Formats: sequence, structure tokens, C-alpha cells
Amino acid sequence: MGSPLSKILIIEDDRKMSAALVSGLEAAGYEVSAANSAEEGFFLVHTLRPDLLLLDLTLPQRNGLDVLRQIRKEGIDLRVLILTSHNTVEDRVEGLRTGADDYLGKPFSFTELTARIDALLRRFLMSLPSQFVTIGDLSIDTKSRTASRNSGQLDLTAREFDLLLYLAENRGRTVSREMLAKDVWHENSRFTPINNVIDVQMARLRKKVDDPFEVKLLQTVRGLGFILREPQS
Repeated sequence: MGSPLSKILIIEDDRKMSAALVSGLEAAGYEVSAANSAEEGFFLVHTLRPDLLLLDLTLPQRNGLDVLRQIRKEGIDLRVLILTSHNTVEDRVEGLRTGADDYLGKPFSFTELTARIDALLRRFLMSLPSQFVTIGDLSIDTKSRTASRNSGQLDLTAREFDLLLYLAENRGRTVSREMLAKDVWHENSRFTPINNVIDVQMARLRKKVDDPFEVKLLQTVRGLGFILREPQS
């Protein structure tokens, strides 16, 4: 069965092989798309944002290693499993050094293919940061961009959520107004006075996060900035 992150792209010019892979992988629970050329495949890498790429090396006009080099050059976060009849030790070493995560020579067992796919996706899932950030009874869901406290939903604006998440990512540390201006407001100019804007937003955030609750999490550090930390025992 496919991983929860199971969007797979196949770049394979052999249409019979491609169709068989699509059929088998869809039956195994994956969401599958296919391209028959490097150009089409590279376009789908950008538009579909797959979790894993099955890449044939022998493609018309532009070979698979060229595609792989471009993917790695652009820093696209994508696991790549090479499927090819070029299966010498030198071929495998070149593919792995170019940036492939795994290499499987043709012909191959479909069971082995799905096992390798699952292993790659499982390692990726283990490397992901947690979707949830918790501080005391405050819970932040980074995927849905929502926050709750004591199981009650907090009605936050987009800016307030960004501000809360930044404070949570720096939990236990004092965050200065300069840091907030740069990292949350993306304002790098020293001549743009936004301290008042930050203070107003912080007051609104505190009203929602702390005021209804006995235990206060968000504190002002006089002359330095703000800190979000676990409740003191």
C-alpha cells in the first residue's frame, strides 16, 4: 500500500512499460502520472510536485541524467529512483553521484520496486518536521495554519498566525522587534519604523492567546522583545 505521500511521476519513453507501471502502482495505492520524454517529465515535476520520480535514463533527445542534474541544480525536494537497463556498477555509481536516491536495473521484480518506493517515502516522512507544535496547552497545526488552546480554536488572522508560529519556533528565547521585522514582516530597511505595528499585532495576539486563560504563555521582556514559553511550574 502506498504511503500517505504517494504522488509518483514516471518518466519512461517505452509506452508499454510506462502503462504497466502506471497500472500496477495505481493498484498498489499510489497516485501516478507519466511522461514519455524528458521535456514533458520536467514540466510535470514543476506542475505536479510529485513525492517520488521513477526515471528512465534512456530518453529521446535529452537523457535521464540530464533531467536529474537539473532537478538537483534547482534544489527540488524530490526522491528519485532510477529504472534502467544500464545496470553496470559504473552506471549505478554515476546515477547515485548525480543525485539519485536509489537505482533499480531492468528487468526488475514489481514487488522489489514497490518495496524500494515505500522505503524511500518512509525515510522522507521520518525526516519531515512535525506538523504540530505544542507549548503547554497551546497547539499549532502548521499544515492547516490553525491554532488552539485548551482544545478551543483561536481565531487568528494570517499575520497573527505567522507571528505566533515564529514565536513558537523560537520558544523559550527572546525575540526582538528587529527579528520580527525581518523574519515575519520581511522588512529589511532600517529606516522603516514598524515597531508600533509590531506592538499592536502583539497586543492583539496576546488578547487571543493569553487573555482568556489563567496561565500566560506570551510575555514581554522589557527593552529586549517578546518570549513564548512553557508555563512555569
